[in-house]
Amino acid sequence: MRFFPSLGRLLQPIRGFWRNDDGHVAVIFSIALLPVIGLAGGAIDYTHASATKAAMQAALDATALAVSKEAATLTNSQLNEKAAAYFNAAFNRPDAQNISVTATYASGAGSTVILTSTGVVKSYFLGILGINEIAISSSTKTKWGTKRLRVALALDVTGSMSSSNKLPTLKTATKNLINQLKSVSTTNGDVYISIVPFSKDVNVGSGSYTSSWVRWDLWDAKNGTCSNSNYSKQSTCTSNGHTWTPAAHSTWNGCITDRDQDYDTTNTAPSTGNPPTLFPAEKYSSCPAALMALSYDWTALTQKIDELQPSGMTNQTIGLQWAFQALTTNSPLAVPAKDTNYKYEDVVILLTDGENTQNRFTSSESSIDARMQKACNNVKAAGLTLYTVLVMAGNATLLQNCATDASKYFALTSADQMIATFNTIGTALSQLRIAQ
Repeated sequence: MRFFPSLGRLLQPIRGFWRNDDGHVAVIFSIALLPVIGLAGGAIDYTHASATKAAMQAALDATALAVSKEAATLTNSQLNEKAAAYFNAAFNRPDAQNISVTATYASGAGSTVILTSTGVVKSYFLGILGINEIAISSSTKTKWGTKRLRVALALDVTGSMSSSNKLPTLKTATKNLINQLKSVSTTNGDVYISIVPFSKDVNVGSGSYTSSWVRWDLWDAKNGTCSNSNYSKQSTCTSNGHTWTPAAHSTWNGCITDRDQDYDTTNTAPSTGNPPTLFPAEKYSSCPAALMALSYDWTALTQKIDELQPSGMTNQTIGLQWAFQALTTNSPLAVPAKDTNYKYEDVVILLTDGENTQNRFTSSESSIDARMQKACNNVKAAGLTLYTVLVMAGNATLLQNCATDASKYFALTSADQMIATFNTIGTALSQLRIAQ
């Protein structure tokens, strides 16, 4: 390919001087003119080589990001083949010749891929000075996985999620998100996910009835029998001189209501020495599916999503509080220790489709929302990233103020937008795994 077809015309006067034998001045002038043309034209050659090198660098950077995701599973030969294929597809400069790409991979606190590329660009003007080509080279390094992710999904499964195909779409969107995060996890522990379904209550599993962090005074007062069958409440039973026998705790379905204020909005660890920090058991007929602590058991996480069923009223605060607890406090849900060789991003994604209408204390929505805002503030103050997704209806101002920033609040006008929204969030979280 000829980039400078006028070069022959530029040299024509010089050839004329060489043929002219009328005097030595012409010859001397011609000889002097050659390096001038070579140097002036060299600037054009080097500019062209510089542009080619910039294109090489861009292609190399894109190649590094592409191969990083699978480098840990490839042999050295396979890695270099992949790198060459990605690079050749991205680098389309026919004027560059003798191109080679080399890839190396190292693991430790994350994965590192180093790519180098070399080649030459044919010169045109510099050929006058005996320089027929210009060498170019580029290198790049990508650190993949120096950050680890821990994500808690607080998912509204109230009765209103049964309309407009919301819950089936949520299941699809959430499974896609789980698979998306799984794809950027190269080793166990790179990504953990917790699932917290919520309605008015959360469900910690009926098997927790022997746990010391469960508080039973509210349960015992409402669930039991009186020695006189005329009375069905503990207060009237005992005030009339009869004996109240609480129901066996083993009959509890696992539902937990709000802790005492202000522990209902914090991640304070429960302590038997401080009863208000304990989690009150409640008999709630619309108890959601049991929550799941942080895990990288991808099959179990997907199966948990399949268990979700719509029922009950809305208490966003309790869903957020338990997501907060799941990420940060080693009680009642075990939080895996963090490896000091990594940086961690703790993320809460809260999705809801309605107004806050329920909590343990009041039916006033403004008061309930105030509890929610307090929980949001505590989550953000602890350094967690908070996404909020409002599906079709609800308190938009509350959910927008709750999110870490405006870019992490999503207001959806239809159920099917959940899939694209969770994909957007998943892409953002996946990119956190790339350090440079």
